[in-house]
Amino acid sequence: MIYLVEDDNAIRELVTYTLNSTGLQTRGFPDPVEFWAAVKAEMPSLIMLDIMLPGEDGLQILKKLRADPRTAAIPVMMLTAKGSEYDKVLGLDAGADDYVPKPFGMMELLARVRALLRRTSPRDLSGEYVIGPLQLSIRSHSVRVEGREVSLTLKEYELLRTLVENRGTVLTRDRLLTDIWGYSFDGESRTVDVHIRTLRQKLGVAADLVETIRGVGYRMGDGR
Repeated sequence: MIYLVEDDNAIRELVTYTLNSTGLQTRGFPDPVEFWAAVKAEMPSLIMLDIMLPGEDGLQILKKLRADPRTAAIPVMMLTAKGSEYDKVLGLDAGADDYVPKPFGMMELLARVRALLRRTSPRDLSGEYVIGPLQLSIRSHSVRVEGREVSLTLKEYELLRTLVENRGTVLTRDRLLTDIWGYSFDGESRTVDVHIRTLRQKLGVAADLVETIRGVGYRMGDGR
């Protein structure tokens, strides 16, 4: 089930109709009050939020969702008329998984919804990976190096997990941006480089496992 919070009746009806007609069960809500009541009754698989809403704006809703363990992992897509780079970064930093400025085409929106659902679909929670001194557990969402637990931010963990799950495969910066941040910075691929740098610092003796492939991207080595 997809939840859409949008106070513009025409947009809300068009989006819900389009998604429902393509097999993506969707409910629309004109205000946050009805949305929160629905969340209590049934957890959605994806939430689409407008920023400008009556009573409580989309960013406030997003922050509450991310602060609640029950809803923290639900993917959130922002649909908003605010399309400036600052507003986009603000929303993504607050925990949004994707950001679609209005006006948008319905085919593009549908493709991005499907891509986000694929990217955030449940993984094999039994995954336990050991590469040299590095141990990553998907079940416990933990990372250890030589038995010592390493504290990572959510994006650092997702970056490491993606590299580990694709061990031996070179992942481009654009691929990492799409898989982890869910959008492209239009040239700001340094976001990946900055996170790789801090990740390596935290991994200590296991830092060399994260290999740089010049001009392409990054790869998780085999620890040999």
